Amino acid sequence: MESSTIDLTDERIIHSLVVEPQAPFRAIAQVVGVSPQTAARRYRRLQEIASLRVLGRVAAPRVGWVNWYLRLRCAPGAATALATALARRADTSWVVLASGGTEAICGLQVRSPQQRDELLLDGLPATRRVTSLTAHSLLHDYSQPAWPRLTRQLSQADCDKLRRALPEAPGHPAAPISADDERLLDTLAADGRAANAHLADTLGWHESTIRHRIAELRRAGILTFDVDIDPAAYGMGAYAMLWACVDPAQLDTVGAAMSLHSEIPFVAATTGPTNLVAALICTDTSHLHAYLTQRLPSLPGVGTVETAPLIRLIKGPARSRISQH
Repeated sequence: MESSTIDLTDERIIHSLVVEPQAPFRAIAQVVGVSPQTAARRYRRLQEIASLRVLGRVAAPRVGWVNWYLRLRCAPGAATALATALARRADTSWVVLASGGTEAICGLQVRSPQQRDELLLDGLPATRRVTSLTAHSLLHDYSQPAWPRLTRQLSQADCDKLRRALPEAPGHPAAPISADDERLLDTLAADGRAANAHLADTLGWHESTIRHRIAELRRAGILTFDVDIDPAAYGMGAYAMLWACVDPAQLDTVGAAMSLHSEIPFVAATTGPTNLVAALICTDTSHLHAYLTQRLPSLPGVGTVETAPLIRLIKGPARSRISQH
């Protein structure tokens, strides 16, 4: 049986995927220093031992969609079933259980006012086991492109080689997305490294059409990717959501500063009674306490702070990221 430890080769493969999520294994192997077969085998192993995944993401503002996050407090015993149902929806990007299992929190990409109203005004409020619902629009994402722990092992020259591994996209901008594009994007949201042949079979397109359309969407900034991995693989065992009230004049400063903290994979400005939301990943509760009592209060303009410990990650990036770049 293979070890469950992530070694230097694994970290170089993970960094390669952050740089170029769709790079072929032969390109990854070249910069990592292994054979393509070993790169592919290591990738599959990381999927098993560390839940490694590459997930396609839609940059919502570029297509007129809106990113929201929902907090749903539930009757005892109801949150898990509700979170599981939310995870089945194509429009949820992440779903977590918090507050001792009595609260479900999720990220939602709203594609139209009708979709928003069907869920927020009709669907969820009619669920009798939901005791309260709050929904807030995400206004600006300050997050770094990748969690710093994932990007420590490749040189700039290696990164440049990987970025040249795929053909350039056509020189013209992507056309507005269609219903067929949404099917493509939903499929890539489940597996950002899905083979073009599989995508062609699933969608009924030619492989060349798939390849060119993905390139167009990426070049236009509509399609981005997250590399997701279980933080426990890096020895991180205490997760929480954080909501803060920040002086509006200091909001951009605080958000940008928090995005550089190794504990913060996601931080964004939001509507609601608090104006900043973040995901917090620490080694243990002592680390979490130190962050909340020392590092966070040192930032200018931070007022009241609410935290909720996460007890289960149901769907989406284990780092609870929402791509909005």
